[in-house]
Amino acid sequence: MRIGILSDTHDHLENLRRAVDALNDLQVELVLHAGDYVAPFVVNELARLKCRVQGIFGNNDGERLGLAKRLSEVGQVQVQPLFLQLEGCRIAMVHEPEPVEAFARSGLYDLVVYGHTHQQELRTVDACLVINPGEVCGWLTGKATCAVVALPERTVEIIPLR
Repeated sequence: MRIGILSDTHDHLENLRRAVDALNDLQVELVLHAGDYVAPFVVNELARLKCRVQGIFGNNDGERLGLAKRLSEVGQVQVQPLFLQLEGCRIAMVHEPEPVEAFARSGLYDLVVYGHTHQQELRTVDACLVINPGEVCGWLTGKATCAVVALPERTVEIIPLR
């Protein structure tokens, strides 16, 4: 199973459009969004995905009711953390990095996903893979990226968006 990972879209519709096109081309079966969509109108682009979206709110998602209502059309969004199991892989997703190390070291998860820093990160902590896909928006780093993870192998591909 291939899952797409997005974070920190921050209303950058052009880069989000590129991410959706890339994830559709790669035939991902689910997209995880680690927060900071910002405005409900980003769902217009997410609705073009050929799969469902599961996400969490980030610190810049002020219009949560509007986002939740619109995202219910294509998936779901909730307050962090999000825990799920896919292909035998136990996943924890948060927005901010503070709990990442504890989740990774706990031995309870095979994959920990986060956003917020806008910085790509890919590392292992014991047997846990930790990934921050970077920022879709490209506002802070100048690099617009998302990621694809193959499960259960946990192989990762970082996708440049421009």
